Amino acid sequence: MANSMAEQLQQDMVCEGLLECVHGLKQLDKDCFRVMVGSEKPLTIDEVAEKVDRERSTAYRSIQRLLQSGFIQKEQINYDQGGYYHVYRPTDPSQIASDMQRMLNDWYAKMGQLIQEFEDKYEQADGVATIEG
Repeated sequence: MANSMAEQLQQDMVCEGLLECVHGLKQLDKDCFRVMVGSEKPLTIDEVAEKVDRERSTAYRSIQRLLQSGFIQKEQINYDQGGYYHVYRPTDPSQIASDMQRMLNDWYAKMGQLIQEFEDKYEQADGVATIEG
């Protein structure tokens, strides 16, 4: 992945690149997400692990990152005789897109503020140099 914004803007980005760029997700996270999107029903961690050919603990960590970033949702299924298990399903794509747009707007506002602070700081320094010079 590119280190600077300038490098990122020069790269050819694809839709899945948003997962990495905006949320810092890894390739396995993207693979797990694709598996869940391609499934007709919510999946358990064991089912996801099997489909991506990874250990359960590795799939679990990936699923936790997807949960934290809002790309998937967890649902509890209760057994009739007691106990429960969890299944995971993708979040509605329009909700994910809305969340990413909000995050981008927040980032844009913060960058604008930092750019203004930069201009104010160095414009003031330039003015001081001119007065003394």
